[in-house]
Amino acid sequence: MGEGAVAETGNLLRWRIGDITVTRVPEVEMRVPVEQFIPDGTAEKLNNHPWLIPDFATPEGTLRLSIHGLAIEAPGLRVLVDPCFGEGKTIPAYEMDLDGQSDFLAGLASIGFTREDVDVVLCTHLHIDHVGWNTMKQDGRWVPTFPNARYLFGRVEYDFWSQSGEHQDLHGGAIVMRESVTPVIEAGLADFVETDHRLSDELRLVPSIGHSPGHASLMIESRGESAVITGDMMHHPCQIPHGDWSMPFDADPQQTIATRERLLGEWETSGILVIGTHFAAPTAGRIGREDGGLRRLVCGGDGAH
Repeated sequence: MGEGAVAETGNLLRWRIGDITVTRVPEVEMRVPVEQFIPDGTAEKLNNHPWLIPDFATPEGTLRLSIHGLAIEAPGLRVLVDPCFGEGKTIPAYEMDLDGQSDFLAGLASIGFTREDVDVVLCTHLHIDHVGWNTMKQDGRWVPTFPNARYLFGRVEYDFWSQSGEHQDLHGGAIVMRESVTPVIEAGLADFVETDHRLSDELRLVPSIGHSPGHASLMIESRGESAVITGDMMHHPCQIPHGDWSMPFDADPQQTIATRERLLGEWETSGILVIGTHFAAPTAGRIGREDGGLRRLVCGGDGAH
């Protein structure tokens, strides 16, 4: 496969960036009215961007979102980024339609990522849908799902969620910590890192603060090719032409908007492959421009979905 080339096997999408392979392993798809998820959006506004329909939204104004992990094969390293909701976790009512949860661990195993084979679990931030498979229930207690992995938690992010407050309560922060973070720490598998931490020669974090106080995205660079895994610095492709569209779960909406505008500008200039953590299939593309001059996600070599 060439730079950023995508292959599809079943419901798995895979991209090649130099010597690095990134595979999307889905857990569940979500459908939600745009006004509920992004208050500034409307069906009419979405339809002003035909490239969003039908992959990312419906003409009636329903957003398609994906909860998936991203499995990275790098030289000497297997990394799992943002391990979804998990099984048996206490999940607040999101009031969204869910499309059939898949067997996430089986999906990982199908690409050679057994529980024992994962070297690093990276959480871009500590929201409930990014940490769930950190742990699993065994004999009535939560234990690390990936026993041989080091789990990377942002130091600032962890400090924030260890406190109490309105934002933490909105996201069930205490429950998330108890079920999906603290058991990893108690097992001695956690490393607390900064938002610019380097995992390897090819993999490094870049700060993308706003959605949460210690949020980071993952930069992939190999043999002159590059990609980025966004995390939740944006949730949906409609925020590419509308970088100022925030959503209720952003801890600091103005900082999130500033971060999004800055990074989208950088990524457009560099032509980097952008892999959306919550983007429905085709999930990845490059930042281009619509006829009217607004930014858009260009998926596929010819710009078509």
